[in-house]
Amino acid sequence: MKSLASPPCLHLTPTTRRQLHPRHPSCYYSSVIKSKSLSFSSSSTSGFATPLVVEKELRSSFVTEAVRHLTGSLIRGEGLRFAIVVARFNEVVTKLLLEGAIETFKKHSVREEDIEVIWVPGSFEIGVVAQKLGKSGNFHAVLCIGAVIRGDTTHYDAVANSAASGVLSAGINSGVPCIFGVLTCEDMDQALNRSGGKAGNKGAETALTALEMASLFEHHLK
Repeated sequence: MKSLASPPCLHLTPTTRRQLHPRHPSCYYSSVIKSKSLSFSSSSTSGFATPLVVEKELRSSFVTEAVRHLTGSLIRGEGLRFAIVVARFNEVVTKLLLEGAIETFKKHSVREEDIEVIWVPGSFEIGVVAQKLGKSGNFHAVLCIGAVIRGDTTHYDAVANSAASGVLSAGINSGVPCIFGVLTCEDMDQALNRSGGKAGNKGAETALTALEMASLFEHHLK
């Protein structure tokens, strides 16, 4: 009587696998294993082959010209207009973030006259102003820059959560990308490290996100 042990490893290589006719109902994956060597290996825990890795390989191999891929461009900044809402609270940090954002815009061909900076008291007030600017129709994207640093009370949590939900609501309600660039840090050192220090400048990263989203909306999603 034959043993019921787990099946042996099956290896499919370009020289040994059987090529099935692409229209045959049993060869759903035959068209995607033309150039890859695939293998089913027994699981060390269940004793049976797990198809997850093979499925991912097959899925990534599908290429069809019928599928459209839309993405924003980082090299087509000309003519795009941006508003930057900046919180004055923790200004030593937010000024550095603002400088990083403006410098990045300039590097990507955005003209200075197409950038408008609006100052608000703190990060809590960013959302309502961002929504107003988005609805004005004057800007392709709105950057929202602030810095919330944890203190001794729960005030930090209230402001950080409100700032995030406010920026999200502004984008949804205005139909214009509103980019979240509010730092939420444990202390001032963390904030400075993320505004031009060893962790980079999150203002510059926010500007890149705004560029891509503005380009996507302007050139593909109108």
